[in-house]
Amino acid sequence: MDFEFTDDQNSLRDAVARWVEKGFSFERRHGLAKAGGATRAVYAELAELGLTGLAVPDSHGGMGFGPVEAMVVMEELGRGLVNAPYAQGALMAPALLAHADQATRDAWLPKIADGSALVVLALQERSARYRIDQVGTCAGDTASGWVLSGAKSVVPAGDEADAFVVPAHSGSGIHLFLVPKDAPGATVRGYPTQDGARAAELTLHETPATMIARDGFAMLEHAVDIGIAAVCAEAVGLMDRLVAITVDYMNTRKQFGVPIASFQALRHRIADVKMQLELGRSMSYYATLKLGEEPAARRRALSQAKVQLGHSMRFVGQQCIQLHGGIGVTDEYVASHYFKRLTMLEMTFGDTLHHLGEVSARMQDTAGVFA
Repeated sequence: MDFEFTDDQNSLRDAVARWVEKGFSFERRHGLAKAGGATRAVYAELAELGLTGLAVPDSHGGMGFGPVEAMVVMEELGRGLVNAPYAQGALMAPALLAHADQATRDAWLPKIADGSALVVLALQERSARYRIDQVGTCAGDTASGWVLSGAKSVVPAGDEADAFVVPAHSGSGIHLFLVPKDAPGATVRGYPTQDGARAAELTLHETPATMIARDGFAMLEHAVDIGIAAVCAEAVGLMDRLVAITVDYMNTRKQFGVPIASFQALRHRIADVKMQLELGRSMSYYATLKLGEEPAARRRALSQAKVQLGHSMRFVGQQCIQLHGGIGVTDEYVASHYFKRLTMLEMTFGDTLHHLGEVSARMQDTAGVFA
């Protein structure tokens, strides 16, 4: 299999990397985090680069690119520690809205493509843990249309979004709905997260909503898998940069008159870190390439990737911080922010133990042994 990137993909990577280098320094990122984590202005800059239209069909003003291009962008955003809700707004939302009726697609997809609208998936519920089939939000079909009642938690950039895609249950299955932020009965309470971004609690009380898909569970699974692949790619970029920062520190920090990079025990440890990084990179590629498979194979592959990335993120993050010593956990030092973001990603769309259970449940016929 050819793992070489095309010229267009390399150009895309270079464009994002140049923007990160010139427009998103750690100082800017740290300032945004200290100010509460609002990143809509950063998202607007990504829109100016054309990145918000990456996954939107060209018929609606986008570029219609595929999963590999999305992976390339997410790696570079991770490497730059960019805390904008890019995966949610530019990758997952177009996949979900692609199933809406023509009027809804015409109203929202062009706005997503040009960055003027941010639509995020309001998925998590307090009692569901990571089970996306456990939906407590209720949908009622009234004479004036569908209304929703329920609550969603930890909605990414929820207080900055313009609309939400909300899974809800009507008694006959899980449906997907579009809810504008200013819809009657919708209440949003935002707060900063540990990694310097923002999230929100969304409460709905007989809130009018537009149905996107009546039988929406399969579409929801696919969107979540897109999100998992994006998380994996972002984590690779984060780990890649954190390892580089750590190696540079080891070459600079001296003990007994010599750089600590010359100590054999620490060289062995950084070799183990790089091994985990490359294992994570290979499974990120695997996740991205499996997005086009049929659902059963795709779901298992994405869970396998999330398990490996979960192990890699935890190992790389913890070891790199320990190799730094006390400075590694200070808020003023960049490595601590990479570690916090990796910790958050390990729990996004299901933590390692959850996905280990998902892999196990899907491998009963082979008892864990690949044919």
